[in-house]
Amino acid sequence: MPGREELPSTLERSAEDAQRTWIKAHDSAVEQYGEGERAHRVAFSALKHTHEKVGDHWERKEGGRKGPSDPRAAAPRGEPARSGEGVDENASKQHLYDMAKRLGVEGRSHMSKAELVEALRKENRSRTRRARES
Repeated sequence: MPGREELPSTLERSAEDAQRTWIKAHDSAVEQYGEGERAHRVAFSALKHTHEKVGDHWERKEGGRKGPSDPRAAAPRGEPARSGEGVDENASKQHLYDMAKRLGVEGRSHMSKAELVEALRKENRSRTRRARES
């Protein structure tokens, strides 16, 4: 099935360039591996090289920066790794703080970089869940 028909809801709420990146990677992965979870994982890994999850949608990384945003996006195929759930773990602490401020994360001024990453993951999950319910 073409990627356009399997577009996740977070990408339906995202800019066209994010959608295009995911669809192109998904369709290529389907040709190589077939339909299923692996094609979705490949597409999200490609997306995480140029975009980050902000609340319930995806946006270009700060300053157009490129590169993997978490261990899963950086790991070679077949190697198990943890997902950052769309949060750019390689971003600066200031960028993570600014994202937390934008999303209204409480207590952000006292958080370490790791705590900001976790708080952003939690807020992203919450906003995505609410968006899917409405």
